[in-house]
Amino acid sequence: MMSPAGEIATASPFHEGEQRLQDITGVREVAEQRGRLMIRDHMPDQHRTFFEQLPFVLAGGLDATGQPWATVWAGPPGFMRSPDPHRLHIGVRTLPGDPLAASWHEGSPIGLLGIEPHTRRRNRMNGTVRHLADGVVEVGVRQSFGNCPKYIRPRKAVWRGHAAGQAQVTQQSARLSAEALRLIAGSDTFFIASASAGAGQPGQARGDGVDVSHRGGEPGFVHVTTTADATELTVPDYAGNWMFNTLGNILVQPRVGLVFIDVARGDVLWLAGQAWVDLDPQAAAAFEGAQRLLRVRIEQGCLSHGVLPLTWEMPPVAQA
Repeated sequence: MMSPAGEIATASPFHEGEQRLQDITGVREVAEQRGRLMIRDHMPDQHRTFFEQLPFVLAGGLDATGQPWATVWAGPPGFMRSPDPHRLHIGVRTLPGDPLAASWHEGSPIGLLGIEPHTRRRNRMNGTVRHLADGVVEVGVRQSFGNCPKYIRPRKAVWRGHAAGQAQVTQQSARLSAEALRLIAGSDTFFIASASAGAGQPGQARGDGVDVSHRGGEPGFVHVTTTADATELTVPDYAGNWMFNTLGNILVQPRVGLVFIDVARGDVLWLAGQAWVDLDPQAAAAFEGAQRLLRVRIEQGCLSHGVLPLTWEMPPVAQA
């Protein structure tokens, strides 16, 4: 009989949805080999140092209904600390309107994305909330791995401190407001949270959990269709790392959460909806270079004005 440690060592880092999409695209064997090399059950020192120097982090979690949401936490560099390779402590001050503000508890699955846009570095860490006390969330590491720098728009985030006063928070329905649509239209980046079918369940497999990932392109890369009662987003999906963490989750559990940030105004738009992966090559051909499409039908959301305590410095324009 194989020991628990042996089971963990030999288990695939991918769940059934990720494996299915890897099979469909013909990269299953290569992805498995790459995943076993890249995906660790601890944070290497390089990743620990990276998280500690950041002024913000993206977090993905589940609300009381099991709906995934993506959100953003910010603080002065050092608000995240890693006391050892298996833990990360985060001093969390939630933003007004954050849909996950009251959802965290011991045992909650959590996905984290540390991203430094001006260096185009990003590292992922998926884990479990082990303890909460005095505004500090302790996360136990389940999966840790780096991501390639593709599609990241260079800009430097600088901590400026939380604003005083009452924030304006506007709830969003399935048909988004004109303000929300303008924010999406001008965005070159958003973040998406998704979850495997077994996320947070007793005995979850090695590949199960909540994931939060980055999507980027030129402003307008998120295509919006609005009807009388609904808003649908279409996002081209380009060549990536072949792991299909987000799209594989969607194949087995279609609910997702998105977060958009207005870097000029500090506005944050949280959205939740139903997603599906469009594998029709003719549909993808309408978007240059796309290999498939991600489609999301919005169900609810929240827009908070001027709440993100960061300013953004753009890199200097190269002289001809």
